[in-house]
Amino acid sequence: MLGQKEIASLLHLLSEEDKAFEQCMANFHRLFPRTEQFRVCSSICLLLRDDMLTPSQRRVAFYVLFDVYKDGGMAFTCINPFLPLFLDTLRSRTYADLCERSFLISLLFTPPRDLQKRSSKELASSFDPKHGAQMPDLDKLERLVEEQLASVSGFRRTGVSPVMPNPQPEPPSQSEESQGGEKHVQEYMAKEEDFNLMGFGPRFNRRAPPLLAPSPTEVHWINLESEAPTVLWDCSMCADTSRTSEVRELMSRAFRSPLIPAEQQQVLNELESDPKFVYHCGLTPKRLPDLVENNPLVAIEVLLKLMPSNQITEYFSVLVNMEMSLHSMEVVNRLTTAIDLPTEFVHLYISNCIQSCENIRDKYMQNRLVRLVCVFLQSLIRNKIINVQDLFIEVQAFCIEFSRIREAAGLFRLLKTLE
Repeated sequence: MLGQKEIASLLHLLSEEDKAFEQCMANFHRLFPRTEQFRVCSSICLLLRDDMLTPSQRRVAFYVLFDVYKDGGMAFTCINPFLPLFLDTLRSRTYADLCERSFLISLLFTPPRDLQKRSSKELASSFDPKHGAQMPDLDKLERLVEEQLASVSGFRRTGVSPVMPNPQPEPPSQSEESQGGEKHVQEYMAKEEDFNLMGFGPRFNRRAPPLLAPSPTEVHWINLESEAPTVLWDCSMCADTSRTSEVRELMSRAFRSPLIPAEQQQVLNELESDPKFVYHCGLTPKRLPDLVENNPLVAIEVLLKLMPSNQITEYFSVLVNMEMSLHSMEVVNRLTTAIDLPTEFVHLYISNCIQSCENIRDKYMQNRLVRLVCVFLQSLIRNKIINVQDLFIEVQAFCIEFSRIREAAGLFRLLKTLE
């Protein structure tokens, strides 16, 4: 019924034995709004029936149940919904707390004027068993309860209470003590007072009405026919993947060191038979320079297979900006003869090659790279892959700077013939 925070607040309120009842009620109305008080009182009723409260908490709990509905004058004139709990407690044969019994009798019949000013602890300390209230005639209150229950169907009144007492072991008799002190648990029998309005009513089973045939003007439900489940077979489950795994291992080695011709051919055959292999062979733009330097033939084939990919621009950018070498120029040259590379890419790569030749300090390596660049440019010009007029000034300056080299002089003469 109540949440964890609500139960904690309620138990804290019931434990305030030093506070006057009117202060406890002020806290109660502050914690729980009027619309929620019946739900809270029902939870208090369950705590009392299951004997889950201390004697002091029980007196505060009974006062709360009394005070919430006292405005209508509970005794004899107006029925408190929790009046059956008061009567059941007073009629209990095993009742032993005389202070609580006297307290309940005074609540039902003659509440003291200063009761709201007193606390639960004060009532217990000032109680004198010799002057306790005598059991009054409860017939009138029982008739009022019967009139209240008359408006409730007998079907609901047969519900079983959700709270069942925990059976307590009987104290051993003298004969049992002589036989070893063996204890027997008293069998619990449900009594009439355990059946109340707060119980679980019997379930009334109703058959589901049959489906009627729809009329011609009625919207028809689309009832899909139930089909037996079918087995979905994974064709790749029994496929031989040993060859693919072997080629992947070769690709991982191709990034680190050159492959022998037979291994290179095996990778090229796999790329030819399965064009999608290039997407799951482990190649990324960052690893492209390693593949170009170690296995340029494999790099050329991989880039050709990646042409339809939307990442090809990334690979071109890495290829342009990598360090110039014989293998990188070989890859670019083969790509220009196989496909139409973007013009800005080719121009940027040529500028990068010229700048690399100018920045190198080793004369031997500089002369070697200049020869390579000049041969590379002559190949591009003769094959009409580039328009030399777009780079005429830059290439001409390069040839003049390295005119001592035979290949540079040959490239300069080729430019003059084209001019």
